[in-house]
Amino acid sequence: MAEFEIRTMCAEDRWEVAEMIYTAFNHWYLTHGQPAIFQGGPAATDIFYEVYETLDPGCGIVAENRNTSRLMGSCFYHPRPHHVSLGIMNVHPNHFGTGAGKALLEHIIAIARGRKQPLRLTQSALNLDSFSLYNKAGFVPRYAYQDMFLAVPEAGLGEPLNGHSHVRPANLDDVSAIAELEMTVSHITREQDYRYAIENQHGHWRMCVYESDGRGIDGFLISCGHPAMNIIGPGVARTEDQAAAMIWNELNAYPGRSPVVLIPVQCAALVRTLYAWGARNCELHFCQVLGEFHPFEGVNLPSFLPETG
Repeated sequence: MAEFEIRTMCAEDRWEVAEMIYTAFNHWYLTHGQPAIFQGGPAATDIFYEVYETLDPGCGIVAENRNTSRLMGSCFYHPRPHHVSLGIMNVHPNHFGTGAGKALLEHIIAIARGRKQPLRLTQSALNLDSFSLYNKAGFVPRYAYQDMFLAVPEAGLGEPLNGHSHVRPANLDDVSAIAELEMTVSHITREQDYRYAIENQHGHWRMCVYESDGRGIDGFLISCGHPAMNIIGPGVARTEDQAAAMIWNELNAYPGRSPVVLIPVQCAALVRTLYAWGARNCELHFCQVLGEFHPFEGVNLPSFLPETG
């Protein structure tokens, strides 16, 4: 019998999960010669429970030690109409190699298979341990992304891009058109995610759309301004120019900060645009999928919160 059991996450687990995420991720980065990814103590990583429990109540699981009742690992997942997303998964460094991560993953794979849906995630290309875990389970890397960060000047990025006049704040009346667009580009829909970002009940979120004359909505982009997760995405666009206009808009919302955005490596013009603004690479990620996958028909900009893949 394993030394742990997999069970549903409960409200009493909230702060232990936050501390475990903070510890596990910082430990990995620090032991691989990189700076800690999270700052400010475990309160910063409580955002994961906050967001995921609001979006998908009861869709978190933990590995609990049978002897100590302490948590060894945790994971979130997000059932959607056409897929299941695997959210942030971690195992405490004290319990690496115990099989807790594999058991958490197998539990969520069983949920996706029970729904007869593909399982998707965004996974660090630098973490070969997690890559191997997913690869052995049958996940296939479908797209690669370069994580680019940019120190936004206090005065902003300067002259607006061509097309910026087509970018405006999203509103709830846009949700059905946004869902139709994402279905066309990425073959998934996530209406509850769009509504969550637009309503912004926790005060961390922004969402814009690119509205073309005579065509309607051709792009959307969410961004998060939380101190622990200042990231631009998720979003999609039909073209790289439309994506660039929305990224420019969202970057300018964070003067004096350094947001991160994941750019598809094959979008060479978009990558060059980010370089021209002064962006630098900090990591690489893969879109990994277990099950059916349709190639993107446009620009897909993923995120870790809420997870996309």
